[in-house]
Amino acid sequence: MPAWWIAFGPHGPRAEPHPDEPWWLFTRTLGAMVLTLVIFIIIRQFARDPPKTMNKEWQEATNEYLKSQNTEPITGVSSEGYKGRGMVQSGPRKGPPPDEDEE
Repeated sequence: MPAWWIAFGPHGPRAEPHPDEPWWLFTRTLGAMVLTLVIFIIIRQFARDPPKTMNKEWQEATNEYLKSQNTEPITGVSSEGYKGRGMVQSGPRKGPPPDEDEE
């Protein structure tokens, strides 16, 4: 009898779930998500400003440079009839233009 209970008893993967298990799982998952959000917000508070190259004007100038260098002439910015955005992925720069010595 004890060998049967050890092999087939209500424990391990065959155990019945605790009646509060769905609520426990929901609260722990929600708590982990809130903790993650708080950590993300704290990290973003101490982050530096985005680099000066992350603005539309700089990226449009990069497109012009790539065209002048004939980069990717088959499918890229330099190809005939290209209609994509190229390197432009950001909106216009917010605030005053950066100083020349700023990095």
